Amino acid sequence: MMITGHRGAKALEPENTLRALRRGMDCANYVEIDVRMSSDGELVVIHDPTLERTTNGTGRVGDHTLRELRELDAGKGEKIPTLSEVLELTRGSPGLVVEIKEPGTEDRISREVACCRPDRLLIVSFHGESITAISRILPDVATGIIISEKNPVTAEDAQILGAAVVLTKISFLKPAMVTKAHDRGLLVVSWTLNTGKDYSDAQMIGVDGIATDDPCGARHYFSA
Repeated sequence: MMITGHRGAKALEPENTLRALRRGMDCANYVEIDVRMSSDGELVVIHDPTLERTTNGTGRVGDHTLRELRELDAGKGEKIPTLSEVLELTRGSPGLVVEIKEPGTEDRISREVACCRPDRLLIVSFHGESITAISRILPDVATGIIISEKNPVTAEDAQILGAAVVLTKISFLKPAMVTKAHDRGLLVVSWTLNTGKDYSDAQMIGVDGIATDDPCGARHYFSA
């Protein structure tokens, strides 16, 4: 089972920080981050469009400069990382999953990735236009489309977009969906799984990988 550390290791360390990524890299095949853009055009690693939940700041991420964002505490004294810092950290290590949160940032993300690319890279998004753009700009980079109730993309749609992976919540996933994806040569990754029951369900459904907040706990389960 391919294990992805969700936002690094969200259950163990402050999410989307270098500290969380280092923890996740101890056990995961991949670590996952979310990328947004600051007001001065710098790529930063944070999930929410606003700062309140994960930092001691307030307001929208995109309304702050990189310098302002770097002054914030993202938990345990950690700073909001830049994408370039994450690329440097994960170079030659377990793979990296980059989620594009904001359509329109694909060109900038592609330029940074080209400068310091991990050995294994997967770029994913809820936004089909982002996957199409990345597939055009970086045709040798694997992409994945995130499927949900609000974004009910089919396996056929994913293939048309050029995706190699479909990612979806375990509660939304059905065995027939896995079969259809596999029939089209797509891998299936389920998120976010954190319990033994979740892991067992994923195995029974036949997914290729999972995303988890506790990659070391998941590694222990699948290695037992």
